Parts: sequence; structure tokens; C-alpha cells
Amino acid sequence: MDTMQGMPKTYRVRTELEAILERLEEGDAVPSERELAARFEVARETVRQALRELLVQGRIRRQGRGTVVSRPKMVQPLSLRSYTEGAISLGRKPGRILIGWDDVEADADTAATLGVSVGAVIMHLERVLLADGEKVGLESTFMTLERFGPLRSHYDPTTSLYAAMRASGVVFGSATERIETVLASPREAALLECTTTLPMILLHRRTIDAAGDPIERVRSLYRGDRMAFETHLRE
Repeated sequence: MDTMQGMPKTYRVRTELEAILERLEEGDAVPSERELAARFEVARETVRQALRELLVQGRIRRQGRGTVVSRPKMVQPLSLRSYTEGAISLGRKPGRILIGWDDVEADADTAATLGVSVGAVIMHLERVLLADGEKVGLESTFMTLERFGPLRSHYDPTTSLYAAMRASGVVFGSATERIETVLASPREAALLECTTTLPMILLHRRTIDAAGDPIERVRSLYRGDRMAFETHLRE
């Protein structure tokens, strides 16, 4: 009995494609939409939709005008480690591209998070996150000038910010993190070299030190096809 009978065509095609991907290696070319449509006797739009779903799952990626098998998503632990530390622990080479390091005025939410007045001048550090040279995220960090302004004299923003903070005497205490799914803005999509239709994982973090004083407010946007997150739960 055909277990796929009665299933939506896209689901059937995606399942068949997953079986094909299991026989391929990372970087191998995926058959074209035309080939797959002929093989499965379906419309090319059905194949296209199945490929979109596999793209979001991180099973495949675009390369030039074609599609190839992708390496698995990078699964980051939700912890008080930096992105750099997490990537290295997974055997990936981390990197960052500096977009901007500017003085800005704190809005109401950021002011409350950092314990400053609305309109106070604070630092905003924006960087693209890399894993093995691939753009996987966009990180915006807000910090007070009073506490972290001296970092500008010696900190390399393409390296771990947490390592620099610890070296300056900061003892991390805890963080509150909220996770949601969003779509990227045109600017964010351009910086991450993806489309505005690709689902993103958005993390908001407020970090305090061991004394309970604010350290940072962070907005981290990750490509949903390249990143996943996990945490250990216990009662």
C-alpha cells in the first residue's frame, strides 16, 4: 500500500527529496526543478514549494544559480557564553564584521534596561556574525558610555565582546532572554545576504553582572535556515 496516497503533493515531494538528500554529501548539487518535476510528475511550483521548505530547514542552500546540500544548522546553547565561545565549542570558526559603533540616544526600553535616563547617550555596537565565513546573524548591543566607553581604546570589535568585558573585570551574573520568530527588514536581509521571506530567529537579551548592575541590552537576529538553539531544562 502506498503510504503517500492522499498526502498533499508538496509533502510527498518533500519526503522524496529528503530521501535523495540522504544519499548526497554536503556541497553536492541538488537536481533542478525541471528534473524533479519530471521525476515526480508534478508541477514545478510544487517542487519549488518543497525546496523552499527544505531551505528553511537548512537542508539545502542556494549557490549561484543552483542548489546544493547544506551542512547541518549550527545549534547554539542558550547560555551566558559569547557567540564566539559557543561557535568554537561546536567546531565552527566564528567571526564578525563591524557595521557600526556609534553613540545614540537611549529610547525608553533601552534606558530602562540599562538604568539610564531616556535620551541619555549610550553606545550601539552592530556586527554581522559569521560561522566558517558564512553570514548567520546580525547582533546589536547597547551599553553605557560610563561603564564601557573605555573599550573603544583597545577592543577589536571583530572579536568576542564578552572576553573583553571579562578582561576588564566584569563578572557576569545572569541574563533574561526572549525568543521569537520574525521576518528580516530589507536592510537586515541585505546584510545577511538572504531574502525578506526567510524566517528569522530574534533574541532579546538583558544581561546583569554579579552585583545586579546592567551590562547590556542585545538584539540578535539569526537566519532560521542556518541557526538553531537549545537549552537544558530541569525541575
